[in-house]
Amino acid sequence: MTAVAAPGTARRHASRSWQLAGTGTLLRLAVRRDRVMLPVWVVALGLTVMSTASAFRTLYDTASGRAGLARSTNASGSLRALYGPVLDDAPGGLVAWRMVALGGVFAAVMSVVVVVRHTREEEESGRQELLSSAVVGRRAPLTAALLTALAANVLVALLVAAGLAGLGLPGGGALALGLAIGGAGLCFAGVAAVAAQLTESARAAKGIAGAVLGAAFVLRAAGDAARGGASSPLVWVSPVGWGEEVRAFAGNRWWVLLLPCAAAAVTAAAAYALAGRRDLGAGLLADRPGAAAASRRLAGAYGLAWRLQRGSLLGWALAFAVAGGVFGAITDGATELVGDNDGTREIFARMGGHQGITEAFLSSIAGVLGMVAALYAVGSVLRLRAEETGGRAEPVLAGAVSRLRWAAGHLAFAFLGTAAVLAAGGLGMGLGYGLAAGDVGGQLPRVLGAVLAQAPAAWVPAGLAVLVFGAVPQVSAGAWAAAGVCLAIGWLGPVLKLPGWVMGLSPFGHLPKLPGAVASAVPFVWLTALAAALTCAGLVALRRRDLG
Repeated sequence: MTAVAAPGTARRHASRSWQLAGTGTLLRLAVRRDRVMLPVWVVALGLTVMSTASAFRTLYDTASGRAGLARSTNASGSLRALYGPVLDDAPGGLVAWRMVALGGVFAAVMSVVVVVRHTREEEESGRQELLSSAVVGRRAPLTAALLTALAANVLVALLVAAGLAGLGLPGGGALALGLAIGGAGLCFAGVAAVAAQLTESARAAKGIAGAVLGAAFVLRAAGDAARGGASSPLVWVSPVGWGEEVRAFAGNRWWVLLLPCAAAAVTAAAAYALAGRRDLGAGLLADRPGAAAASRRLAGAYGLAWRLQRGSLLGWALAFAVAGGVFGAITDGATELVGDNDGTREIFARMGGHQGITEAFLSSIAGVLGMVAALYAVGSVLRLRAEETGGRAEPVLAGAVSRLRWAAGHLAFAFLGTAAVLAAGGLGMGLGYGLAAGDVGGQLPRVLGAVLAQAPAAWVPAGLAVLVFGAVPQVSAGAWAAAGVCLAIGWLGPVLKLPGWVMGLSPFGHLPKLPGAVASAVPFVWLTALAAALTCAGLVALRRRDLG
């Protein structure tokens, strides 16, 4: 006799399968759209881990040198907060110490970008509504986005494991480190999926996920700063700290990898449940109703730009102030950390100049802050493209607002906002170092000046972003590559000993190594002029092209 399913059961199964209809097609579409971005993310993260391993094997080629580095790090609460403790002083243990938290953060950012891009951004732009008119289930976009993030994190884990094993490190530890980094990314893919259900804006969804990531990093840092030899409870409640507790190359606690997997499963299930409780394009968190009439602060293009950009500016400024304070506080111990290691001294000399190790450390951190600030500058410029594709620019330009005036409101934040963000970082670093050295009045102005000096170089990628947006808006996202190349050259160039002409491809390679070096106005003038020329060319192109 043939068993017949109850009608209600059959309907439920049909409903579930229908909600996932078209997942494969959307997955292929997502992979095609990300065919450049995702490989760059994956390869860059894998190469960063491998280059770090090569650098440690070269710089600390003796057991005594590695043991000294481990002792110096574990004795400093600031360094433990920044990187975590050294759990094993073998080459693999040093790679895990330096990369497990940093790699996990990068993987998490990649996952957040991917998931929000293929869920909330699609709804916000209206493309999802068009796709949903075909045979596409309600939960198919979310499923495709999560599968794309899963594939990217698996590739990151495999590349890290294969690369480290290929360098001669133990295969078990290499696989554990790769899975720890990929697990952090997978966990925040679920967080981003939930955030995408809560708000109507992709920018707000990324902000929510970014806030969770920031809180997780702070919890991990606080736990590591306070810990003695045992694990801190704060580390265990942080998804960023779970990778550290895997103890890659230091025992390989495989069972800890179940934590990010379980968190990803729970958050993904919550996202699926929330997706069924809202309308397409809507968020579960209702927008607050605005006033009946706009305030005078919103009058004009500059007031509107302030309303749209202020959250990003304040968030970046706060993050730079905190990061600058942390780096400034540990600067006074840079000499002890480097010790007699000539290789490390050479890297600091290439990054920060040939002055004393403390000055070189301050200069190298100022350069890093400048390169990261370039990301803020590019993002502020590309807000113009988001306003255009979202259909919000056209109503503004339909009034008595010219294209140049509309663009100028956002570009003010791209250029002046970059200087403000760097000023916050310089104040934090100057105060941190001044308090540690007992000379706030003497150190604050020179450190602040060194960080602010990075602004002309950070403006060059922003100017290039304006040119790309004005001339070829379809590839505006490619402007991120310029800032990424600057960051990669500045971060990896000194370690890999890249030739001078390669270092010169980055505008930051032409700045004097402040504080400590002799400053000349020539590079600042040329870099500012280059940024201005790129910006003007982009604005001319914007005036001549069609919007949309």
